[in-house]
Amino acid sequence: MQRDERLQSSEAIIGPGQTYSGITDKISGIPLTDLSKTPRGWIVGFAIAFVLLMMYLISIIWLFARGTGIWGLNIPVAWGFAIINFVWWIGIGHAGTLISAILLLFQQKWRNSINRMAEAMTLFAVACAGMYPILHLGRPWLFYWLIPYPNTMGMWPQFRSPLAWDVFAISTYGTVSLLFWLIGLIPDFAIIRDRSTGIRRVIFSFLSLGWRSSSRHWHRYEMAYLLLAGLSTPLVVSVHSIVSLDFAVAQVPGWHVTVFPPYFVAGAVFSGFAMVVTLMIPLRRWYGLQNFFTMKHFDNMAKVMLVTGSIVFYGYLMEVFFGWYSANEFEQYMVLNRMIGPYAPYYWALILINGLLTQLLWIKFFRQNLPVLFVLSIIFNVGMWLERFVIVITSLHRDFLPSSWDLYIPTFWDWSLYIGSFGLFFSLFFLFIRFLPMINIFEMSLLKFEEDEKEHKLQQAAATSAAD
Repeated sequence: MQRDERLQSSEAIIGPGQTYSGITDKISGIPLTDLSKTPRGWIVGFAIAFVLLMMYLISIIWLFARGTGIWGLNIPVAWGFAIINFVWWIGIGHAGTLISAILLLFQQKWRNSINRMAEAMTLFAVACAGMYPILHLGRPWLFYWLIPYPNTMGMWPQFRSPLAWDVFAISTYGTVSLLFWLIGLIPDFAIIRDRSTGIRRVIFSFLSLGWRSSSRHWHRYEMAYLLLAGLSTPLVVSVHSIVSLDFAVAQVPGWHVTVFPPYFVAGAVFSGFAMVVTLMIPLRRWYGLQNFFTMKHFDNMAKVMLVTGSIVFYGYLMEVFFGWYSANEFEQYMVLNRMIGPYAPYYWALILINGLLTQLLWIKFFRQNLPVLFVLSIIFNVGMWLERFVIVITSLHRDFLPSSWDLYIPTFWDWSLYIGSFGLFFSLFFLFIRFLPMINIFEMSLLKFEEDEKEHKLQQAAATSAAD
């Protein structure tokens, strides 16, 4: 194998021509930029996100004042946008844990430049998701009743309730993800501390926890990071499996199926990677990060979306098969209602998006054409939202008793709360990319060191063979 061919894979992970100082200067230069020199694009983006955040807060205030009657809920459809958006947001957060923990354990080097951003995205998506079960409660200010603690009333939560399961799942997932993210930031906090002055230096000195890059610090860091990666890995499977049990334990047609846990996990990873691609492509262009977000990253993530999207499509086929094979008239009617009922356009739209459009990723052109991949990633997340809508609404709006059938029509406040949640997500994300390093500095420097070692060994081998 020729030298250029052997270096091709490493240069695809981190762009050629990079130096150690160049890597550090490029990444740390973004959060260290003076506030007066903040890019105009960032200001415009944050302003739009902040407006949406204000709409989100207004929607919550109006919900507290008037109750859940402002939503489009009715007698058969007791769950609406709240549970749909909860499942959608918690799914988006799965890519961060997968990239950070599982790929770390499998020693996949291409994760190094995208894990920090994916971990932050996980935290912000979990924050958006965690709000919906609370807001869906009749008295959301008493949400702490769901937490098992010794209290004067001598009452405990109903542990057979899926709502209590969600509390444990989200709190555990959010806590471990936050610790994993913060521990990974400590060495980079120290780098920015040494390059900053004034109040910024004081803040990063506190955040770096006295990091001095000693061998003892690195030993403890690697031990803690690996332990948290091991803890985070089963969470990828368990958290969305628990969310899927919110549906699977019910007797509602279309929900009471055992395929939901793996089916939901695959869908979560699919939508999560689609969101990572959606965020990475604009950041790559606006901040000139072509040497960090390379075509290898987008090609690998497109392949993950292809695999998980195909699993999701297989789940759709199994739902139809189960409805027919069960010989249960309610299950059979549910499948028929999805296909030709009042919400049939939503069903066929998600089949087109998640089933057929996903197969375009078999072709290298679609995996490595960034404008096309950007559009596809957005469409995929729309398709995953439609999936949650179809699962929830088509099973509820026509239940066992025809006299109680009714249509679910979301109101203005349903939509404003959902669109406003994007304001919360993107406001946090814009603050993150402005004030914290969005790429792991020390891991990219380590990757550069490994590439230099490879190149040095290749040069030595070439010199030896030439001498012979």
